[in-house]
Amino acid sequence: MIALFANPEQAGHRAEGHAERPARVAAILEAIKSSDLGLTPEVAPPAPEAMIDRVHDPSYVAMLDRAAASGGGFLDPDTYITPLSMPAARTAAGAVVEGVARVVDGRARHALAVVRPPGHHAEHARAMGFCLINNVGVGIVAARAANIRRIAVLDFDVHHGNGTQHSFENDAEVFYASTHQYPFYPGTGAAGERGAHGNVVNVPLASGSGDRAFLGAWEKKIGPALEAFGPELLLVSAGFDAHRDDPLAGLEVTTDAYRQLAQLINRWATTHCRGRSVWTLEGGYNLRALAESALSCLEVLAETATQSDAAVDSVPDRGYNSGSPD
Repeated sequence: MIALFANPEQAGHRAEGHAERPARVAAILEAIKSSDLGLTPEVAPPAPEAMIDRVHDPSYVAMLDRAAASGGGFLDPDTYITPLSMPAARTAAGAVVEGVARVVDGRARHALAVVRPPGHHAEHARAMGFCLINNVGVGIVAARAANIRRIAVLDFDVHHGNGTQHSFENDAEVFYASTHQYPFYPGTGAAGERGAHGNVVNVPLASGSGDRAFLGAWEKKIGPALEAFGPELLLVSAGFDAHRDDPLAGLEVTTDAYRQLAQLINRWATTHCRGRSVWTLEGGYNLRALAESALSCLEVLAETATQSDAAVDSVPDRGYNSGSPD
């Protein structure tokens, strides 16, 4: 089973002419509705404030609330806030929290949060790169609250997820892996950035790299490191702006490559995590390419869900919800 979440509040987070806009979510949800998957999105609840405060400085969140209440504006040249942005940001993070809960307790095999604003650039006390709250970061906190210890974040957005890496690079039980165009915004994500415990794997890719380099990075470089880490849960920062039709980057990845990557991630989930993964939307700004790519990944998860149910039943339980370490 797949749990699908959306946050209607995202419609109030908009700035005229900005690439990060409500139509992004609408395009994906329309593609899902028009497919034969039979999935209907559930409304995401807000993330608990205590979980947000485990990722972000409470004074930073209070600043965002004040900025929204005062009418909003641009927090930096790229990142805006409106009077309605904070309910959107809190429910975007809340979708990941709820997805983690459903997957960990067995009500769903996979979860997908089709939400905005995105989150992976949001630092501990700084908004940037269209991001206000780090959605995956809050998901890590939720997983820890559910007694999941070893968590892997797989980030295939075309931009490096600086906020996620910086928040968890000193945590030996969080693995962060990213492919991204480099050099490119935000300027982080060099191959030499390895984390305090060797728990970070960055594979920077040159503009125009295409499918072969993109998929090869995941299979040949990230895959072995993930295997060595031994995750209990996969959290996926699913950005689709590496697509060859995306207007903001130039990595030249195709929709079929995203499908193949989803197959690889699903295989890792089955091997290591009892088949379980939680995905959340990051970038992607060509509406057609975004919708087609997101749907292709979701179709992979749906196609393999029944097979995975049988396969993961033979994988030993690592103490989910037991409160005991493995």
